[in-house]
Amino acid sequence: MRALISDVTLWCNGIARVSMLHPAHPKLHLVSHLEHCRISRHWKALEASRAWEMSSLIFFIISPIMLYLLHPYAKERNLAIHLVWVMMLFVGIFSAYFHMTLSFVGQMLDELSILWALAVGHALWFPRRMFPSFIKDRSTFSRLILVVTVITSVSSFVKPTVNAYALNCFGLHMLYILAIEMRCCTDQKALTLAKWSAALWILAISCWISDRFGCGFWQRLNFCYLHGIWHILIVIAVAYASTLIAYLDANYEIPYSLPELQYWPCDKLPLGLPHIVLRGTTKTFKRC
Repeated sequence: MRALISDVTLWCNGIARVSMLHPAHPKLHLVSHLEHCRISRHWKALEASRAWEMSSLIFFIISPIMLYLLHPYAKERNLAIHLVWVMMLFVGIFSAYFHMTLSFVGQMLDELSILWALAVGHALWFPRRMFPSFIKDRSTFSRLILVVTVITSVSSFVKPTVNAYALNCFGLHMLYILAIEMRCCTDQKALTLAKWSAALWILAISCWISDRFGCGFWQRLNFCYLHGIWHILIVIAVAYASTLIAYLDANYEIPYSLPELQYWPCDKLPLGLPHIVLRGTTKTFKRC
């Protein structure tokens, strides 16, 4: 079977039809190393693609819930906060498209949507006290982030194979900032949330690394689901970490609102989705 898959019926009960790259396709080198490994070895490609597509559904489940749960905080702080989870919806859309087609265009859309989601998070939540000395306010910092993101987006087409590593470095930087902020935090709920966020991120990145560099090993085991597990874990990790960052931001920027961490649907155990309740502003209080 030299051609991996041609005009195979995928997704939505066979409505969407895509053509996969032939192993000798001249543009195959543009696709990430992970996908190149899968294409060139043609191991369980159809089953793997379906698994990756199904795992992308987690974006469409978690994102609307987080938009709802964080609305009281966003309404009090800045409605632009919603852009983070709107961008996560786009990440889910382009991730599903990429794994349906394994195309260069799909890869770039997937990676650029992640880049812009990270950029929005940096622009909205980067602590003021860590601004460079020449930055005086958040609007100026946001414009700087915009310029850097546009330049990074254009340069990502130069060597696409390094994009995934660069994106993980940006995410690691956000976690580094979060770790610094947690040093002076005494709130036990916030500390617990930080531990869960770190644990989920470590599990997620372990799946990603193992899937990327252990391609041959997982082929021999006929196990093609690590990338799908990565999707699920990273979305939950983002939900936990972004809520923690938002909570710290609320304490700095709107302390009068008396922010408090809670979990949905049950607040007794940290096993649901975290969100922020504003005790000091009854007009934006939302019961979940």
